[in-house]
Amino acid sequence: MTDSVISHTLTFSQPFNHAEQQLLTAEAILFLDALVTRFASQRDALLTARQLRQQQYDQGYLPDFDMETASIRASKWAIRSIPEDLKDRRVEITGPPDRKMVINALNANVKVFMADFEDSLSPEWNKLMEGQLTLREAVQGTLSYTSDAGKIYQLRADPAVLMCRVRGLHLSEKHVSWQGNPIPAGLFDFALYFFHNVHPLLAKGSGPYFYLPKTESWQEVAWWREIFSFSEDRFDLPRGTIKATVLIETLPAVFQMDEILWNLRDHIVGLNCGRWDYIFSYIKTLKQHADRVLPDRQSVTMSQPFLDAYSRLLIKTCHRRGAFAMGGMSALIPSKDPARNAWVLQRVTEDKQREANNGHDGTWIAHPGLANTAMAVFDAVLGNRLNQLSVTREEDAPIDATTLLAPCSGERTEAGMRANIRVALQYLEAWISGNGCVPIDGLMEDAATAEIARTSIWQWIRHQQTLSSGQQVTAELFLRWLNEELHLLQQSLGETRFSAGRYGEAAQLMAQITTERELVSFLTLPGYRLIP
Repeated sequence: MTDSVISHTLTFSQPFNHAEQQLLTAEAILFLDALVTRFASQRDALLTARQLRQQQYDQGYLPDFDMETASIRASKWAIRSIPEDLKDRRVEITGPPDRKMVINALNANVKVFMADFEDSLSPEWNKLMEGQLTLREAVQGTLSYTSDAGKIYQLRADPAVLMCRVRGLHLSEKHVSWQGNPIPAGLFDFALYFFHNVHPLLAKGSGPYFYLPKTESWQEVAWWREIFSFSEDRFDLPRGTIKATVLIETLPAVFQMDEILWNLRDHIVGLNCGRWDYIFSYIKTLKQHADRVLPDRQSVTMSQPFLDAYSRLLIKTCHRRGAFAMGGMSALIPSKDPARNAWVLQRVTEDKQREANNGHDGTWIAHPGLANTAMAVFDAVLGNRLNQLSVTREEDAPIDATTLLAPCSGERTEAGMRANIRVALQYLEAWISGNGCVPIDGLMEDAATAEIARTSIWQWIRHQQTLSSGQQVTAELFLRWLNEELHLLQQSLGETRFSAGRYGEAAQLMAQITTERELVSFLTLPGYRLIP
């Protein structure tokens, strides 16, 4: 195949090389084609609904519980049963579907590995193809990797359970078109993973398990419910074969957790506190509300009342319905410096103890070096139990919209703003260069944390915030500090390494999306245009 191949209604812009020939078979393309033809236009309607909802928030309205669905929240019901190999999820590791990463993650002291096609993957076509191929080999048990130094990596006999996070509703796959438009990226990711792995997964006693990101409404998971049901029927599988965990990582979604569980009840097994995206969504959703501007990112911890309430309400809601309540990600990563590493492990321990004591059934880490620490915390709390579904939190006072939307205390400082600039600048450069998961200043940064960094600055400029030093945050101040941080980065990296990167393009993109009058909804949308 050369530049373009058309199968029925789909057009592929990339040549079919080794990975494509294995993955994009005639049968797989037919399945993808059927999904796109049936569901793509509905995705567009859901995105339009998001925009209309945001317009209301921009006009002064605040998110709240929907009176029209009060009966779902008030009545007694439960989700369908949870598969045996998902009943213990006390520690989950996440990361991109890179060959070495997948092996190390599946071999780590964890229960689940979530292979991520979303926030931690830069969606270059080759990475998407190699990622799907890697996961297929992992499912088959044939995955191996040999480093440049000759070290051989292979899967252990009993690897962790594999889950797949597809890309969010807002993202498209520009290399595949339908009726002249790029197809929904999540459909592309789902179709290939499901088609190639469903039967091998079921044969080994597992199943096709997914994470669904960036959900904003129950209507969006109802869309996925129809996709799951359609796929099960097409493959003659019982209803509920496909299982999903939905990330509650947007502010609108926290008011619809019961409705999300209800609409996906045949397929859902739990909800997850996607804390970093949730903080980003708090900024984005309330971007025009001058009384809800967040302080330095370092001050926005899970001890803040609005985040603590979010965690507790998720646990109470999930356990009432028989679903798991998964904790969030620790962005810290191990250090080679013993003193720093001891500090990191202590901070991770404290974070995971808070989650376990609150009643979460499990937690997330981004690095295998934190697996033992997180596991020890949950082992101590769980004992012989597989999970904490018995923790109902019925003694909690009712959590209302006022609590979930409470303003957040803390300073806005020059150090905090400069840290935001460094994170967003370096992450953007890495992302457009093909790397979606980057260690920066001792933290594992992905798209979610970079989003917090750049939207905080946008909101500070928009609402003329004053730093603790007395300086007012303006577009001019931001651009000056961006230029200074760019030069400092150039000095620390050296001219050769700096010139080999795409730092100039990243700085230009950051300047644009941080100073525009209208907040760009996701940095990955303009960033995607810079990726081949």
